[in-house]
Amino acid sequence: MSKNPFHQWLPLEHPRLGTRVVYANDEFFAAKERLIEPAPPVFIPDKYDDHGKWMDGWETRRKRGPGHDFCVIRLGIPGVIRGVDIDTSHFTGNYPPAASLDACVSTDDVPDDSVKWVPLLPQTPLQGDAHHWHAIDNDNACTHLRLNIFPDGGIARLRIFGEVQPDWTQVADDEVVDLLAVERGGRALAASDEHFGSMHNLNVAGRGINMGDGWETARRRGPGNDWCVLALGHKGIIERVEVDTAHFKGNYPDRVLLQAANVDEASVNVVDLPEVSKSWPSLLAESKLHADRQHFFESELADIGPVSHVRMSIFPDGGVSRLRVYGRIARS
Repeated sequence: MSKNPFHQWLPLEHPRLGTRVVYANDEFFAAKERLIEPAPPVFIPDKYDDHGKWMDGWETRRKRGPGHDFCVIRLGIPGVIRGVDIDTSHFTGNYPPAASLDACVSTDDVPDDSVKWVPLLPQTPLQGDAHHWHAIDNDNACTHLRLNIFPDGGIARLRIFGEVQPDWTQVADDEVVDLLAVERGGRALAASDEHFGSMHNLNVAGRGINMGDGWETARRRGPGNDWCVLALGHKGIIERVEVDTAHFKGNYPDRVLLQAANVDEASVNVVDLPEVSKSWPSLLAESKLHADRQHFFESELADIGPVSHVRMSIFPDGGVSRLRVYGRIARS
């Protein structure tokens, strides 16, 4: 299981969601765009460029006057921030002693001076070459984040974990939508294994671009099977499901089983869901899968009424590129 304490929340900083670093007051040593690179930061001992030592992150020059450095990140999908990781990996003698985070709502690419920034994380001490996990206590969605560093230095990565809260009043009662889609607020909560690919790949837009762009488990050498538990963006009645094994050829699951239930997440701890979900009603009986193919299930689905969560079990292991759960929202 992941060491990330916020792994049940969406990685809102991911560039494929449209998130960009839109401004930095300084990026002399290392480009601001590296701050949200999906890959973990690396250190290359002998790599230099015209400005000096190449670093995998955002790094400003040494400040010789008053003030502090900052950069602005625009989220591709506005969301509620639940946690962050300010990662100073490989920055040792050049990390900032402290950092803080602010948020705002703006329609501009780079907010102007009239925007109201709301503090999310007060000025907090940092250590070199370390992860700094911080829970965020704020229930308001934002479009932009401002990372402040005091007074200067380098940050390898900023990871932003949260949830999307779409306006469901814009969806008609009889409209069939993908209730699990990221932009609809769907998210993966827990998985048995993510050795080769994250569970958060399952519900992003578009088909997978390669085998790394999906959920893939390690080869199972013992009894049992792998699974993933996911929350729909809104409770609904499921009418059609798509299980896509795009790019998975010698490592696709042999079979899939879908279970679902209407769950009050506030009353069930996320850590308990893997065990609780074992007894959920069957939405799709154990069904055969094939390599590199979109599998559509409609008539095969059981009528189990409105549901809010889905458990996908794969047998015995392997990779699934995307899971789509189409249905009509249930208002009550």
